[in-house]
Amino acid sequence: MHTLNLGVLAHVDAGKTSLTERLLYAAGVTDELGSVDDGSTRTDSLALERRRGITIKSAVVAFALDGVTVNLIDTPGHPDFIAEVERVLSVLDGAVLVVSAVEGVQAQTRVLMRTLQRLRIPTLIFVNKVDRRGADGARVLRQIADRLTPAAVAMAAVHGAGTREAQVRAYGGTDPAFTDRLADLLTEHDDALLAAYVDDSSALPYERLRGQLAEQTKRGLVYPVFFGSAATGAGLEALMAGLTELLPTAGGAADGPVSGTVFKVERGPAGEKIAYVRMFSGTVRTREPLPFHGPGAPRPDAAKVTAISVFEQGGAPRRDAVGAGRIGQLWGLGGIRTGDTVGTAEADADRHHFAPPTLETVVVPRRPADKRALHLALTQLAEQDPLINLRQDGLRGQTSLSLYGEVQKEVIQATLAEEFAVEVDFRETTALCIERPAGSGAAFEIIAQDPNPFLATVGLRVDPAPVGTGSDFRLEVELGSMPYSFMRAVEDTVHETLRQGLYGWQVEDCTVALTHSGYWPRQSHSHGVFDKSMSSTSGDFRHLTPLVLMDALRRAGTRVYEPVLRFRLEAPADTLGPLSPLLARLHAVPRTQEVRGAECLLEGEIPVARVHELERRLPGLTRGEGVLECAFDGYRPVRGEVPVRSRTDHDPLHRKEYLLRVVRRVAGGPEGG
Repeated sequence: MHTLNLGVLAHVDAGKTSLTERLLYAAGVTDELGSVDDGSTRTDSLALERRRGITIKSAVVAFALDGVTVNLIDTPGHPDFIAEVERVLSVLDGAVLVVSAVEGVQAQTRVLMRTLQRLRIPTLIFVNKVDRRGADGARVLRQIADRLTPAAVAMAAVHGAGTREAQVRAYGGTDPAFTDRLADLLTEHDDALLAAYVDDSSALPYERLRGQLAEQTKRGLVYPVFFGSAATGAGLEALMAGLTELLPTAGGAADGPVSGTVFKVERGPAGEKIAYVRMFSGTVRTREPLPFHGPGAPRPDAAKVTAISVFEQGGAPRRDAVGAGRIGQLWGLGGIRTGDTVGTAEADADRHHFAPPTLETVVVPRRPADKRALHLALTQLAEQDPLINLRQDGLRGQTSLSLYGEVQKEVIQATLAEEFAVEVDFRETTALCIERPAGSGAAFEIIAQDPNPFLATVGLRVDPAPVGTGSDFRLEVELGSMPYSFMRAVEDTVHETLRQGLYGWQVEDCTVALTHSGYWPRQSHSHGVFDKSMSSTSGDFRHLTPLVLMDALRRAGTRVYEPVLRFRLEAPADTLGPLSPLLARLHAVPRTQEVRGAECLLEGEIPVARVHELERRLPGLTRGEGVLECAFDGYRPVRGEVPVRSRTDHDPLHRKEYLLRVVRRVAGGPEGG
């Protein structure tokens, strides 16, 4: 049986989870429809999800459809949980993007569609809620063409929209307007079809058009638009037929090299770790060792798989193996994390498709005695979501988290209280800035020469790199000039040190080159005892590298950049007067302004740190009619006072204090650190 790994994506409240429930019911997996309002849905299994009525974690459920096993992955719709969506994208064969027939195309809809297009994930668009008051399929179809893609084609007509009796009629070969639209759209990507159409448009059989529609949809060139209601089931038959006809099934050879992606990690009842893996190639079997590694890891870890479950027809029964194309749950991989690769790495396994978190907050236990319990709980949450990026400040006894928004913070707080019995408070949320080198800078320290107290020679040069490339480490010394373990110590320490630049922010878009290296070989006394005072160790390189790197950074100089959002603001034209001074005060930079009758459209960029105030003030300034959409747009230089972030390391910017904490003990004592 073929397999289709299908993601269901949407802006929050578009009806994505309700659609999932309807599909499961129609496929015979459930005997009755689950309800988001009642907290009885199959995929929103967490108590917090049921109580809030939103999806927080991705969930997998399988059903059979026309000879195809569909692994349906329900994803969160709220932008604060976009990291969950990102992890799912890497395992999909196709997607259904849900749009509300009432609210239409919304901010998150556009973000999701741009990403699906960029990744060429074949996608069907489902316009849901045609039975709700205010539903307007024609308006939403125009929005889809204007804001999402012009390569969209309506697959059905809606009759009685906005009423409980709304019905959907699928188009066919006897609908000339539909076939003409298909021909116009499909001939843009097929020269042979275009030639046949030019010769005689009436000679193109509908079967050929339908076949081309399937081929071009699978290539991510065309986007069929279906209409219906998850609540009543109207239009669902046509959508379900489209899943197997228009979307590609999984490839990969079961007897090939093992390769898969872990897109979710959770804990079982006994605290055991369970990894959700999509297999792209090969077969994983129980009782066999399985290598796995994270992005950029130098060497894979390995552990024996102790149990496997494979998703099938509403359940996940235990199996001896999981093969290419399937999704399974693996037990026994104690060190595995979300985002890891099992077996052979995919070429783009460490790509990020959405913006990184742009906010940071300090989390504090209400009971000081819960500090250790909080650390353990947050470590488990970081296994599931690496992007929360725990930042430990041992000097102040604080832990910081990276966040996408306030709702995510509320969910983390509730999760810690309910699942770990740890009550916490959060301090003020701040924007996560970055630093970039302003120029080039170099520094070096030579072994056995003042002021270097370490038995190591390290020279580093920092150069700016193109925006968006992160940080890179390069060798400008021969690889054999010193032991590999010392080279690795320098490289690892460089990346660790770059997490806190001159102003305490992560240093991005730079290249660090190792320009000088040297060490003292292992020395022993005549009786064969290792003499540490005469021999270099990896610790020498780990302790010296931060001093040299920060000296090079100081010479290069860095500039602090703050995260900014691209905004689209629709408001009554007569409210532009009160809005303009507010936007200026919030350091928003309008790029375009357009007046359409009584409405005004503003587009521009605004710092992340200022968006909350704009959202708070907007209803009062626009009589409740203002509509704001925001999406991450990158970073721009900070205007005004440069924000400084407290350091959590031994502060290599201040040499004397740094050496007091890490100076090498060579008189028979251990290394500091």
